[in-house]
Amino acid sequence: MTSLHAAGAPRPDEAHHPLDPLSEHEIRQAVGILTGDGRVSPAMRFVSVSLREPSKGEVASFRPGRALSREAFIVALEPREHMTYEAVVSITARSVLSWRPVPGARAPVTLGEYAECERLVRADRRFRAGLRRRGIHDPDRVQVEAWGIGTFAREEDAGRRLVWALTFYRASPGDNPYAKPIHGLHAVVDLDDMSVVRVEDLGVVPLPPGTGNYTSAGNNPRPGLTPIELRQPAGVSFQVDGWEVRWQNWRFRLGFNAREGLVLHTIGYADQGRLRSVIHRASVAELVIPYADPRPFQGWRNAFDIGEYGIGILTNSLERGCDCLGQIQYFDVQLADHRGEPYTINNAICLHEEDDGILWKHVDAGLGHTEVRRSRRLVVSFIITAGNYEYAFYWYFYQDATIELEIKLTGIVLTAALAPGETSDYGTVVAPQTLAAHHQHFFSVRLDMAVDGDRNTVFEVDTEPVPRGPDNPYGNAFRPRRTLLRSESQAQRLVDPLIGRHWLVVNPNVANALGQPVGYKLVPGGNVVPFAHEDSSFIRRAGFTTRHLWVTPFAPDERFPAGEYPNQHPGGAGLPEWTKADRPIEDTDIVLWYTLGSHHLPRPEDWPVMPVERAGFALRPFGFFDANPSLDVAPPDGGGTGGTGTGRDGR
Repeated sequence: MTSLHAAGAPRPDEAHHPLDPLSEHEIRQAVGILTGDGRVSPAMRFVSVSLREPSKGEVASFRPGRALSREAFIVALEPREHMTYEAVVSITARSVLSWRPVPGARAPVTLGEYAECERLVRADRRFRAGLRRRGIHDPDRVQVEAWGIGTFAREEDAGRRLVWALTFYRASPGDNPYAKPIHGLHAVVDLDDMSVVRVEDLGVVPLPPGTGNYTSAGNNPRPGLTPIELRQPAGVSFQVDGWEVRWQNWRFRLGFNAREGLVLHTIGYADQGRLRSVIHRASVAELVIPYADPRPFQGWRNAFDIGEYGIGILTNSLERGCDCLGQIQYFDVQLADHRGEPYTINNAICLHEEDDGILWKHVDAGLGHTEVRRSRRLVVSFIITAGNYEYAFYWYFYQDATIELEIKLTGIVLTAALAPGETSDYGTVVAPQTLAAHHQHFFSVRLDMAVDGDRNTVFEVDTEPVPRGPDNPYGNAFRPRRTLLRSESQAQRLVDPLIGRHWLVVNPNVANALGQPVGYKLVPGGNVVPFAHEDSSFIRRAGFTTRHLWVTPFAPDERFPAGEYPNQHPGGAGLPEWTKADRPIEDTDIVLWYTLGSHHLPRPEDWPVMPVERAGFALRPFGFFDANPSLDVAPPDGGGTGGTGTGRDGR
């Protein structure tokens, strides 16, 4: 593994483009301007300090060398008032442009609050008494995880910003804590007051007996593998200028923030000397996980990892492990902690190239001639750890102008204890007395489309058989059926693989050489619907999961599918609320929201650590070009053009 971190990496103290993430220096400036304005008390906690992204017009009109106007968007919490505040700070003008309270909003949980919650619960005498009833006498070996309480607070908790705690025990310092879930003992914590509101004990269930060891020290590595070396002796094929990336006609910019993590901006493709836009902005805007175990407290378990916490702050530093292979460009990112102090996640974003087998091939047997091209893809990735789970996000860019998102799910399944001999319909026993509950993962991917410009239209495309008759005498005919999605209500759709359903985004104002409107199609991969009841707390709060596709007209303040502040929100915010207006979406600036569901019925083979599960989708050009855009890809070294078609050239 080779790191190119120093070469071409963005300097941490300056910005060269309006979409560059805030640097450490800019974070300090923004926090200093706000605190110096006199509106921030010493008790104020900072939830996030991120770039206030400029308008599309500002981005389009920017030219290198021009002065930049830089603004920060700050979410802060005044715990004594139980109030969330939003501020916009002009770093350029050194002034506070706006400062407003958001009544009723419960700010996301910060890493500092998460750690303090664990300390408080461990120290609570009621909680310690519950541990002793279970034979646990060292609270420091108890792992306490703060979970959003959702709508499960009591009436007397009104107005409080709460979390509840799941707990696990490490019998030895290096043990896997999820092997020993502590059943029935839970604390509810007020994060504003930093107090344990109550401790509830439903009764003792013995700790499971296993250790769940998944380390190499506890498992004998199998022999037999010889090394694989990935080398690029002539260097990489991509170019990096600050936060801009160029590769094989692709050009785009990287961004990063505390809530969404990696963001891709201004994705375009250079075609015959002209840069053609495809997507203005792409990100994973929400991640929610509902669990199926209905037992007391277990039924509370559902997590909004983006809206309640933020996956940017959960991002791994890839410095110590080969999470990416090959010759790598790393990007550091700067975020702010709960005191407003900047900190760096080293090697948060990984950029590298991969061989991807055959791009295209044909053997002309009559001429004895073979033409083949190998596919290479550019990979932009980051990995997060959300408690027990890891999520690895990979954006792939291909030479045929395809874009793909693949999400790899791994880590450790969330466990609960069972009494000896007990089983459950709502999970799989993965170790003695250890239940891994059935669950699902739903990702909402926000795609601010710009297919050859901002005026786009969406069609749903199904394939239908043609009735037998004079026009189909042999009964073999089938054809695509396009349905124009004119309004938001018409554009709330479900996948249907049995009829080849996909969605086509076209620009009706731009035609290719064949007279067809240029377009890109969204091709679903595997997917699922939620199985929670329609009036359940989960569905009320995560209504976006009930549809795989939503389309809305672009609005700068419509950023997250479950609303700005889903933490303890009763539900209905975000996409379900916005689309009640049933706004027109034809020939306008649109946003596609794709809901990607991963369905997990745990296996014993998922324990004690889970092999990767994959989920994803693709965006493929459909009429965007006049022909195969990868015809000009060079043959592989040492062959691939000419000769006979009898050899093997890889997958």
